[in-house]
This record gives sequence, structure tokens and C-alpha cells, in this order.
Amino acid sequence: MPPFFSRRSFLQSMACAGALGAASRPALAARKGRFFERTARNIGVQVYTLGIPATDDPRPAFTELAKIGYRDIELPGLYGPSPIELKVAAEDVGLRFTGMHMPLEPTPWNPKGATLAAPPQAVADLLGSLGIRDVVVPLMPLPPLPPNDDPSKRLQALPDALRAAGPDFWRRLADRLNEKAEALAVHGLTLGYHNHNFEFAPVGSTTGFELLTNALDPALVMLELDLGWVATAGHDPVRELKRLKGRVRWVHVKDVAKETPVSFGLNTISTPVGEGRLDWPRILATAADVGVQRYYVEQEPPFDIPRIRALERSYRFLSRVEA
Repeated sequence: MPPFFSRRSFLQSMACAGALGAASRPALAARKGRFFERTARNIGVQVYTLGIPATDDPRPAFTELAKIGYRDIELPGLYGPSPIELKVAAEDVGLRFTGMHMPLEPTPWNPKGATLAAPPQAVADLLGSLGIRDVVVPLMPLPPLPPNDDPSKRLQALPDALRAAGPDFWRRLADRLNEKAEALAVHGLTLGYHNHNFEFAPVGSTTGFELLTNALDPALVMLELDLGWVATAGHDPVRELKRLKGRVRWVHVKDVAKETPVSFGLNTISTPVGEGRLDWPRILATAADVGVQRYYVEQEPPFDIPRIRALERSYRFLSRVEA
């Protein structure tokens, strides 16, 4: 993954079937079928998966994604061509931009990239030129990490740093997100927050994610639940979807290998969707029930096949999965 959009590389360098009555079972059975046909939802993709540097032209990749069958595109940030040129190029091959990641403040891996630190009107103008109304914070500002020449050990220190930061860290983050979401809503934009696995590290008797979601205003800040990172943290994606019913507007459809250990340090073994351990019929059925609107395939590096081929395998599975 080139470093420009690689949050993961940067951090490494830094550091209710049983309850259904018999009468309801026929109705449930009648709903089964190919999930994305039944729900009339598109299979989308987070372009981060392709590892395209921000200075490069992603338009050839758009053509490949459209050939596979993807229609909804979530951008990891801006690319070299102008926003208008990007939008036209996507539409020319049958794609549309339906979301974009944008951090709260400038980041070391993309110090000149677009951020939510800009005035709300400027953010709205930029996203409007792309045809986007949904903007998601991909990663919160991190607590200080201890110096270490071994990146893996620095990465392992992240859960400890978050524990040391305590519950107030998550409440302050929620306050920032609530404030930003309120300002953006005036311009017709919806703000969301995307999780990794470190949000699920224990904080006393709870987790950072519970502290955060309990403090967020559910009328203002939506959630983009990354299902693979939830599973890597040892949590059940179905349970989280149900707990957050009505608040999860988007999901990252990410699978993890069966041998992936439980971890809170931003390390996982990602695979094409359908080739890992997640129960996709159960997860997708729940996602539809709790109100998820967009589904973006995402896979983390490293890859043992070309990235576009991995996305092709994910799409093939999802286009046929029944739920």
C-alpha cells in the first residue's frame, strides 16, 4: 500500500431465530434470495483497497471496477485530477461517488489532504463538486505513543495508550464529532465515524467503542461499522449491528482469515469476502433489518493476489450470497 492513503502503514511506522414463532417462519423463508437483488442495494467498494497514491490518476481503476460490477464508490480522499474530472470519469463508466473519508485534522500520512478542519461551507462545496453527501471520519486523532524503533512494538502500545487516556478521551472525541456533525448538517451533509479494532480495547468494565457510541448524538453522527475490524477485536458483528440499530448507515464488508487472532493493535489477516470466517448470510440479513444503506467492500494489505482480482472475488461471492 503506498503511504499516501495508508492509515495502517502510518500507524505501523509510528509505533432472532430462536425467538421467532412458527407463524413467522414462512415469511422469513419467503424473504430469502440473493441478498443484493432482494434488497435492491448496490455492492460498493472503498477505493483504499486498491492502494492508489493520492497523486495518481484513479480513472483506469474506475473502469476496472465498473467491469467487475461495482457501482457505488467510497473515496479514501482526493486524487490528482480535479473533483469535477473525477466525477465525470466515474459517471462515464457507470459509477457514482456515494461517500468519502475525511479526517478531523491534517494527518502525517497526508498532511495536505482535505480535512474537516476546513470551514463547513468549504467542505460542502468540495463534496458537492463530487456529488457526495456522506462524509466519514476514518480514524480519530491518536493519543501519544511511546517511542520505539520496532514499529510492531509501537503498534502494540496503542491499546495501552488508549487505556491510559481513559474514558474522557472518548467523550472528548464524541463532543468533537457531535459539534462537527451539527455544523455540516446545516449544509445537507451527514457525518459518520469508521471504527478499527482498537476502539474495542477494554476501558475498565467497558470499551472505547461503547463509550464513544453512548456519547455520540444518534440524530447527528452516523456509524460506518467495519465488520472485519469488529471481528478481529473478538466481537460479533451481528451483536454490534443490533446494538446500534438505526445508527449504522454504512458498513465495510471486510472478511478475515480463520487464523486471525483477536487483537486490538490494528493488525488483521484480511481476505476476499466469503473466504474468511465471517457468517455473511447472518450478517447481511441483520444489516438490512437494522437499516444499513450502503455496503462497501474493503480489504486490508498484504495481498497474495492482485488487488483488483481480490475485489473481483469479493464481488462474485456477494452477488450470489443468499440472505
